[in-house]
Amino acid sequence: MSVLDPHTWDLRRYPPTKDRSLRAFDAADQLALTEVAPSLGSGRVLVVNDSFGGLAVPLSAAGADVTVWTDSVLSEIAVRQNLQANDLPEAAIVPSTMQPNGRFGIVIVKVPKTLAFLEEQLVGLRMCVGNDTRIVGAGMVKHIHTSTLDIFSKAIGPTVTSLATRKARLILPMFDAALDPAEPALTRYATDQGVTCLSRANVFSHSKLDIGTRLLLDHLPGVDDGAAVVDLGCGNGVLGTSLGRTFDGGSLTFCDISHAAVASAEATWLDNHAGDARGRFIAGDLAAEVASGSVDLVMINPPFHDQHVVGDETAGRMFVEARRILRDGGEVRVIGNRHMGYHKRLKSIFGNLDTVASNPKFVVLSSRKAR
Repeated sequence: MSVLDPHTWDLRRYPPTKDRSLRAFDAADQLALTEVAPSLGSGRVLVVNDSFGGLAVPLSAAGADVTVWTDSVLSEIAVRQNLQANDLPEAAIVPSTMQPNGRFGIVIVKVPKTLAFLEEQLVGLRMCVGNDTRIVGAGMVKHIHTSTLDIFSKAIGPTVTSLATRKARLILPMFDAALDPAEPALTRYATDQGVTCLSRANVFSHSKLDIGTRLLLDHLPGVDDGAAVVDLGCGNGVLGTSLGRTFDGGSLTFCDISHAAVASAEATWLDNHAGDARGRFIAGDLAAEVASGSVDLVMINPPFHDQHVVGDETAGRMFVEARRILRDGGEVRVIGNRHMGYHKRLKSIFGNLDTVASNPKFVVLSSRKAR
């Protein structure tokens, strides 16, 4: 098999999944690699949104100088682990909140789930491409729509698509140096409690408050002055920022796997708590930088989508992590869709469970770490 065939390499997802049908690459990766193969050499290649290294590993093996531009810390970990497992050199990895340096001869963009984020990325790409740059978008057919192509045309230049192959398709824009698309701004909205929320494009419910969070904001726990609080999977930080109004001293730590989310949480905190040094902001896998047994309260609004995959594995990891970082007697408070069955997971992990509030769609749950 060719070095550019992902099947050649030992590629694994991170975090590991129990679903054996899920691979670390897809047909869109394979199609993009085939497209760029004729022009690939030892030059600089920028890979955007490589989830697990399905692009970075084959490209590195073929001799390219690879840079990965991603919003996800989990993707960073997966890419590094898969390069190391295949005895390949480390790739440069740039978080989404920073700009890749220099020019690239080839750019491969895996189409993200959020169109607003795609627009933000493509506008940012204009700083590191030119007329001689080969730009290739790639995705599964079900994730590519007319609106996707419109964004490529608006941000990069005239755009066509390839024929579909194994349910995947390429997006092929031509760079137009005369275009001057506006850089998307942070969105801003306010909660009923008067907290101003600022969000970058790749943050959950970035343009308005979601109804689940609204229910949890109506049922925030009481917190003693001096408490240590973690907003785990913080998104734009609305939960931690709102709770920060209710107690003095202590600390509020905002954790998320998304660089865009952590940057948004920091912007939200500063807009509402200017000069308040209690906020700490960490882009990482769960709460890896938070010491075990050091926290009084963990608040979680778990995602039930991992990219395009629906499930509760991420929520389960978050609940286990909450138990690790909580002090004895500390509380985890969770908002979730009723159908996800989080009550079973929480009771299994903590041994206790209280239903704080509910409506036909959502439920607020609370568990405590046993003393």
